[in-house]
Parts: sequence; structure tokens; C-alpha cells
Amino acid sequence: MTNLHAEQLEQALQLHQSSTVRSLIDGINPADLADLMQHLSLKAQLSLIEQIDSAALVMEFLPLHSQHQIAEAMAPQQLVKLISAMPSDDRTDLFKLLSPHLQRFVSLHITEEKRAQIQTLARYPEESAGAIMSSDFVVLSPELNMQQAIDELRRMTTDRETLYLIYIVDELMKLLGVISLREIIQNPPEQKIKNVMRTDLVTGLVTEDQESIAQKLSHYDFLALPIVDDAQHLLGIVTYDDAMDVVQAETTEDFLKSSAVASSPGMSIKTAPILLLYRKRVFWLVILVFGSLLSGIGIAHYEDTIAAHIVLVFFLPLLVGSGGNAGSQSATLMVRALATGDVQFKDWLHLLGRESLVALCLGGTMAFAVSILGYYRGDMMVSVVLALSMLGIVLMGCLIGMSLPFILHRLKLDPASASAPLVTSICDATGVVVYLFIASQLLL
Repeated sequence: MTNLHAEQLEQALQLHQSSTVRSLIDGINPADLADLMQHLSLKAQLSLIEQIDSAALVMEFLPLHSQHQIAEAMAPQQLVKLISAMPSDDRTDLFKLLSPHLQRFVSLHITEEKRAQIQTLARYPEESAGAIMSSDFVVLSPELNMQQAIDELRRMTTDRETLYLIYIVDELMKLLGVISLREIIQNPPEQKIKNVMRTDLVTGLVTEDQESIAQKLSHYDFLALPIVDDAQHLLGIVTYDDAMDVVQAETTEDFLKSSAVASSPGMSIKTAPILLLYRKRVFWLVILVFGSLLSGIGIAHYEDTIAAHIVLVFFLPLLVGSGGNAGSQSATLMVRALATGDVQFKDWLHLLGRESLVALCLGGTMAFAVSILGYYRGDMMVSVVLALSMLGIVLMGCLIGMSLPFILHRLKLDPASASAPLVTSICDATGVVVYLFIASQLLL
């Protein structure tokens, strides 16, 4: 959608030109309409929500912070109508962000069934399967035949996440099997569900981490994954689109951590308060300031060597920067490999050998290049010092960058915390010591 389209829609909404608004949004996919809405003012967004029939569907495609902003500005009765039409998981996410007085109002005016869904889903911990699952699924009895199943599906309400997969349960909601709508239609009308349903089920625990749930959906290429408790009672489903939202959120979180920025669920860089952005960034920056002092201590220890061979200062940023860059590359590769399950802690020794060979090749290439510059700026001994230092610094940088995510993972900490700034600070300090130690030994 173009900015021109958004400007035309904004103007039409301000002038209350309903027919023009209709013509501008006619035929637009709800996801595209949600994108268009984000270019409108809040007043225009509220006006548009009042004029479209698929308001709840459009709201699903808006970022959570935008949903919250719109909900808080809506008339309470209109909010009740909107939130009642949303899927159970999206409804719960939005409800939890509402101010206390709006939560009380909504609770009093929605149906008892929807109120119970919100209360149930809201009690699960953040980033668990229970927090992202939906209660809008279809269940049938195994004793029904295909014709009875079709009749039952026709009587059901339409507010379901998916009708393609139907879950088969007993009287206590214990999950017995699953059957697809295609299988129901294609089998003879008198055939019983229990004779056709699949019982080799892949499920997720309600307490399981949401990233693990997303990985299962991706691995098995499912449209939805049933979520159960320890006794295999069906509690909800996580659909593929919700899993993709999880993947995007986890990727964003890891990306922020890799830059030493604390993440916040639903945080928008455009609308986040200045104080929040300050708090999310200041901790690691202060820690890294003190980490950088280690480099200063190393330089102070070898002051005499530096004073006697001032040319060493020219190459100091180049060498320590190369070590930090190599370490950041290794850390990024290992963090991603651990996140996807490509490697485990038991692979550390094997990967250590492989990384050492790669680091020696990289360091050797860079050592050759820098030695030429060292000979030009200094002499043969300076060239040798630079070559050996570059080889050692790159080797140490790669091994530090590769090992730190494994150590954090072993300590049950997030490997993404082995961020580029953290690895760089450690590699800088070790690089200074390696460089000046070699120089002090060879340039006597």
C-alpha cells in the first residue's frame, strides 16, 4: 500500500466520506488493510474500525502494541464487541494489556464461555505453549460415523481456528486421535471415526517452551499442533501462523541480545518511551565499559615496550579489531546452531578442533597480509611480530567466540547473551595481551 493511498483514506475518514472509504478499502486483504492502518492516525484508525465488518480479523494482523493503543481509545461497548469476535488466543493477549477498569468492564459484558477462556489462557506463563494456544478447536467422539460427523460439524459455530483437522476425544477430553476433514468426506457415511482416525499423535505439553512448539510445527509441517497436559487431556491448539509469530519474536529477541540490548515483549522502537530504551541498553554498556578497562591494563603493563617501539601503536587497533570480528563471527554461528538444535554440548570438542583449523587458515591469511604492511611501516622483526600476533589473536578470538555460547548453554543461560559486544570486549583484552607479549619477547 502506498503512502498516497493512506493519505486519501485518512482524508476520507476525517471528512466522514463513507462511500469513499468503502471504495478505498474494497477488496483489500485484511493483512494489507492492517498494514495500511498503521499509516493512519489513531483517530482515523478508530473511525475505520467502526466502518469495517472484519474489524476483529484486521486486528489480528496488527502488532500487539497497536491493538492495545486502539483498544484503550475505543468506546467500551465497541471494545466488548470487537474482543468477543477475536480468536481466543489473540483475545487473551489483548485482554492482559488492558487497563484494570477496562478488564473489569469487558469481563462483565462478554459471555461466560469467553470469560472462562480468558481466565484459563491468562494463567499460563509467558513463552509457554499455554500462553500462545487457542481454545477454538473442533472435537468429535470416536463413536460417530462419517455422516454424523458431518452433521455435527454443520451445527458447530464458525469461530474456530481451523476445521481442517478435527481432534477425537473421550468424555474427559483425553486426546485419542486426529482426523482430517478430507478423510471424513472421502470415507463411506457409515464408517466409524475410530476406525479411520490416526493415533500416532505428535503433541506439545502446555508447559513446553513456545520455541520448541514452533520447531515441532516446522519439523512435521503441521497446520496445527494439539496441546495437552501430563494426562493427555486436550487443552488447546497452536496454529502455524501463531508459531511463525513466535519464530519472529524469538529471532528479534536473539538479534537484540546479540547487540547487548535487553528485549521487551511487543516493544516497538518507534513508540517505546525514551526511559525504557535507556533501561534496556544501559546495563550491558556499563558492564562492557569495565570490560574494556582490561585492555587498558594490558597496555599499561607493557608501556616500556610500546615506548621503545612506537610503531606498535599503529597496528594495535587493526589486530585487536580483527580478533573481535573473528570472535563475533564464531559466536553468531554457534548461537544459531544451538538455537536450531544443529549442535549440542557434546559436540564441543569436535567443533573445537574444526574451529581451530578454520581459525588457523583465517589467521594465516590475515597474518600474511598484515606482515607486508608491517615490513613497510617497520622492519622484518615488526613484520614477524605482526604475523605471529595476528595468527594468535584470530585463533583465540574464534575459540572464545565459539566456546562462550556453549558455556552459557551448559550453565542454562541464553547463548544469545554471548553477544557481539561481549565477545568483542573479551577478544580485545586478550588481543592486546597477546600482541604486546609477543612484541616484548621478540623486540628486545
